[in-house]
Amino acid sequence: MQLTGELLIGQHAIKGTRDPVQAINPATGEKLEPVYNGGSSNEVEQACALAWQAFDQYRETSLEDRAVFLETVAEEIEAIGDALVERAVAETGLAEGRIQGERGRTCGQLRLFARVVRDGGWLDVRVDPAMPDRQPMPRGDLRQRHIGLGPVVVFGASNFPLAFSVAGGDTASALAAGCPVIVKAHGAHPGTSELVGRAIQKAVSRCGLPEGVFSLLYGSGRDVGTALVSDKRIKAAGFTGSRNGGMALWKVAQSRDEPIPFYAEMSSINPVFPLPEALRARGRDMGKAFVGSLNMGAGQFCTNPGLVIAIKGEALETFKQAAIDALADANAQTMLTPGISDAYREGVERLSGHNGVTELGRGPVGEGMNACQAGLYTASAQTFLADTALQDEVFGATSLIVECVDSDELAAVAEHLEGQLTATLQMDDADLESARALVPILERKAGRILVNGWPTGVEVCDAMVHGGPFPATSDGRTTSVGTAAIKRFLRPVCYQSLPDALLPEALREANPYQLNRLVDGKRED
Repeated sequence: MQLTGELLIGQHAIKGTRDPVQAINPATGEKLEPVYNGGSSNEVEQACALAWQAFDQYRETSLEDRAVFLETVAEEIEAIGDALVERAVAETGLAEGRIQGERGRTCGQLRLFARVVRDGGWLDVRVDPAMPDRQPMPRGDLRQRHIGLGPVVVFGASNFPLAFSVAGGDTASALAAGCPVIVKAHGAHPGTSELVGRAIQKAVSRCGLPEGVFSLLYGSGRDVGTALVSDKRIKAAGFTGSRNGGMALWKVAQSRDEPIPFYAEMSSINPVFPLPEALRARGRDMGKAFVGSLNMGAGQFCTNPGLVIAIKGEALETFKQAAIDALADANAQTMLTPGISDAYREGVERLSGHNGVTELGRGPVGEGMNACQAGLYTASAQTFLADTALQDEVFGATSLIVECVDSDELAAVAEHLEGQLTATLQMDDADLESARALVPILERKAGRILVNGWPTGVEVCDAMVHGGPFPATSDGRTTSVGTAAIKRFLRPVCYQSLPDALLPEALREANPYQLNRLVDGKRED
């Protein structure tokens, strides 16, 4: 497919007129054609108008038609073939196998949401039939379902050019909920975004849907994103990125005349707690595995283990030495963009320059451009507790080990933590009571608790939670991965005493979708 550098607004392709973005191969520094001129207020207006025009029709598509649309998007992405992988590799520096796996995840989650749509459980249909003879007051016929909020803005993420980008989880769940989507493409991978955007555009046409169901805009800086979030026709937004960027847009969303939900995934250091008996039994293996997780993808995962919290002693020293040894073989990988690489180096300098922090080891220095040299540091629990800046995320393959004198201090450090996407317990059977004391704390701090695993790697399934208390996300009641993500873009509507012909199909007496409805307090068979 020939890349054109155009904005995709409905079924149209339009050249932007504002400041351009251009992809740079982070491994070589090569500028990649074409240039993508940014959108103006005119293009934002066109996209929002089309999305609003499409909303009422799209949200009432049948469950089957909407599921087929999601499956068609997956088919069109797969039909791009090697060109998508090649462009994503060039724009991100990620390995070909990583991009292929991410493409599979992207298409898999589209098909997962197609299954969710067909099932219809997300409608949460409730029926309380009329009771005209009830005394002292009759009851009218009451029926409830969930509908989409309205047009949704999705911001593409830097670290997942497919799975958290144009057709990623935010887009898939919003489309599944019946919401048109306008994507603000990430400036680091505009070509990848265009390829996927054109695939969605084709799917919209193939399925005979209103063209405003999908649009794709580009823009340098925050002008386009701010304009989209500010537009009165936009009813929610999904974001994955930095805390500064997320909070700036969240403030825009909340300062509107009509505030809207802004679902931002922003910052997490994902603490790991190697408990004493597990450290004694397998501290060396644990230290090696920890570095494998830390250096995966140059540490550019939302769930990278950026913090280890453990009790001082010989077992922890064994863990540390194994991690230092493994770090020596942790090859420096290319980071996603020059800007991310610069920010990583600045973060490492702040950490290493802290009076209470000691460097344990660094990985090899990379030979190419924008390479991530892994690092490992340590500090006492008292130092960590005294300075909240030590909780700042260093986006890359660097972690801090916090050494505690006993279990009470370890619990105090756990209580001190900000909200996290994940918290991990490394434990053996003899650590059960120690773990039992920590779990209630971690439930308050994290969206996902793991035992004897590593947080990198997020399964896309019904039970997954990829969210957590602030600042991991702007709304800890939600998840951006897994089928529950659809709930972010829905709201309930109750219909009282409407004639059957006026009711939406999901609520009609004949139950044409064959849903498992709650009728008069009991589930239908």
